[in-house]
Amino acid sequence: MPLIPVAAAPPGHAYRHITVTPISGVCGAEVGGVDLAAELADDVVAEIRRAVLDHQVVFFRDQRLTAERQVASSRRFGPYSPVPFIEPIAGHPEVIAVIKEASERQGFNFGGLWHSDFSFLPEPPFASILHALEVPESGGDTIWANQYLAYETLSTGMQSVLDGLVGVHSAVNAYSKKMQRVHDTFVGMTVHTSDDANRVEQHPVVRTHPETGRKALFVNVQYTIGLAGFAPNESKPLLDFLFSHSTRPEFTCRWRWRAGDVAFWDNRCLQHLAVNDYEGHRRAMHRSTVAGDRPR
Repeated sequence: MPLIPVAAAPPGHAYRHITVTPISGVCGAEVGGVDLAAELADDVVAEIRRAVLDHQVVFFRDQRLTAERQVASSRRFGPYSPVPFIEPIAGHPEVIAVIKEASERQGFNFGGLWHSDFSFLPEPPFASILHALEVPESGGDTIWANQYLAYETLSTGMQSVLDGLVGVHSAVNAYSKKMQRVHDTFVGMTVHTSDDANRVEQHPVVRTHPETGRKALFVNVQYTIGLAGFAPNESKPLLDFLFSHSTRPEFTCRWRWRAGDVAFWDNRCLQHLAVNDYEGHRRAMHRSTVAGDRPR
């Protein structure tokens, strides 16, 4: 199966099959006129993909997806990207449950640090697709940060420095065995830590998006543990600056979930964070992941 089974509609395309309404000035749009549980025509897929390229993350209200239909919908945008360390739901290896039970009282949640999904992989995923099954009455929002803007707002001097740098990515601080005690506190989902998480992968600090050609920062506090060729005390100040800069409020959009919502976002040019402000309430999601390519 080709990595992009249906290419995006061309830039500037006038939408004929969907509606697209921006939710902020920097990223994010609500898409209407689509039932993701139905068989999607190629023209609809092309327009959704164009909306993703233009707005980085798009949202669909009032969707009712079984696990089977979520997988079928995800595959219209590319092949499945395997999810390491996290146990999928029974009978559906391409879907994971992201759940925090009302009984959980720990001061952290799954996805509660800024990150780009699985940037520690040789080929990190293009897209993540998250379907809300149950959400608290308030709280539990997700925030996304536009990494095109994070790069473009840097000084030309800083851009020139970063353009040649390579980041070191690893899951060591998320899924290595030292983290098992943390994951054991999760009631609604199962995470299997492993020595595989100690592996490192190198990706450019500034990647060029393979479809838009725009440059984006590609570092995150969860998985970027250093800079290739730098001593830790040398890389830390620069990375700390980039972690802070890349998630400035003016680069972000925020989504308040309702049951039935679907978010579809591009990990190649976004970071995201799940806000942990709903203690005593249940939040349950199903997530599927679409394969990407090696950052360049």
